[in-house]
Amino acid sequence: MARSDRAPTLKEIAERAGVHVSTASRVLRQPEPVDGWSDSALRVREVADELGYRPNLWAASLRTRKTTTLGVVMPRLTDGVVATTYQGIEEAAERAGYSVLLSSPPDDLDAQRRAISLLVGRQVDGLLLSSLHIPGGPFVESLALGPLPLLCVTRHADAGLPFVVGDDYRGGCLAAQHLLDRGYSDVAIIAGPDHASTARDRRAGFVDTLARASFPPRPDRIVRSGFDVAGGVAAARALLDRPDRPRAIFAVSDTIAIGVLGVARDLGLAIPGDLALVGYNDIPIVEQLPVPLTTVRSPAHEIGAAAVRSLLELVQGREVESMRLPVELIERKSS
Repeated sequence: MARSDRAPTLKEIAERAGVHVSTASRVLRQPEPVDGWSDSALRVREVADELGYRPNLWAASLRTRKTTTLGVVMPRLTDGVVATTYQGIEEAAERAGYSVLLSSPPDDLDAQRRAISLLVGRQVDGLLLSSLHIPGGPFVESLALGPLPLLCVTRHADAGLPFVVGDDYRGGCLAAQHLLDRGYSDVAIIAGPDHASTARDRRAGFVDTLARASFPPRPDRIVRSGFDVAGGVAAARALLDRPDRPRAIFAVSDTIAIGVLGVARDLGLAIPGDLALVGYNDIPIVEQLPVPLTTVRSPAHEIGAAAVRSLLELVQGREVESMRLPVELIERKSS
């Protein structure tokens, strides 16, 4: 059927589909129900497509004071784990009939403040904040965002906001127990940055588990770092280029662990013969490394999707509970 240059009205669509205009309006403005479209709803959507109907989102936002848009502040988008989390966010938002405005500033508070201001100016219905710094509460209070729904994703940052994260404390416990079960007692941790609650929680779980087993790590076995490969290289040199190097290392991200592998190679150390190594996140590349990496898998995609579902509950005026999604240890052995 040829389409007219004039945009069809809801009344025209309703008459052709044989439904009331309110039914046509409801079908065309909502996402697909969990149990699928009814026959009449499918007919409405088919007619709308035939006639070239496009919803006027601007007019709808004036009526409802909602833009069906979510804001996301997510630094380090080049990181594979962060990108996977964002993929979960975008897919879940699309399924719910929402679009996403993303800002990916540097991982510092001034840059995040500017990004938040930009998104609020676009009148988003809610905000996902992925990289707040500990303690996040004072920063959030200083934003003065009023009733705008806010939710933390990946990092909770002790911000006093609802959050969806991986169970990072449990992940640190799993890494420590894995090394203890294999007879390692002189172990070190490359602990990531102090401002990240993910790093802090993983470190706490690891150290607490060793302490409960009567093998608390020496202070010089706990080394701070960035989350990137360069951070892993610098920390690994401090730990390994010395006569009393540890027998095992837990790196709180796989990218850190990749840096450790490079330093171990340069020093002529075999893994796991001379040095045991455990990473965190299970990024795709670690299974394909010359020495496949044992790591803790965190459900990055599901964290993003669950965060959107929780934020939309807040947008609709409902209360939500914070979530720590389960993690698991993935053991890999060299062939």
